[in-house]
Amino acid sequence: MTNKTYTLSEMKDKYIGRTGTKIRDEYEYELRMDILGRMIKTARQERKLTQEELGKLIGVQKAQISKLESSANSATIDTVLKVFKALKAEINFNVKLEDNFVKLIRH
Repeated sequence: MTNKTYTLSEMKDKYIGRTGTKIRDEYEYELRMDILGRMIKTARQERKLTQEELGKLIGVQKAQISKLESSANSATIDTVLKVFKALKAEINFNVKLEDNFVKLIRH
């Protein structure tokens, strides 16, 4: 009996769906939003701010910061930009149009 090794990509293809399918695109989007939420939490903690303090800086309730940190999928780009500005953090967005990348950097 031999054990076959699978790559992460192969496992995603098998158990989530192939790249380009709706279910796989939704999975990848959710994963990115979870990572963005964790980045916000980490930046907030490094700035030694509570969720309530960050919320006051951008004009939202503590509950909205908590929700944003658990997953940014319900946040608007405007809110995300306000959060990073309040945290004095640089944020970069990469947008791919056909085969060309367009980069937006917000300081």
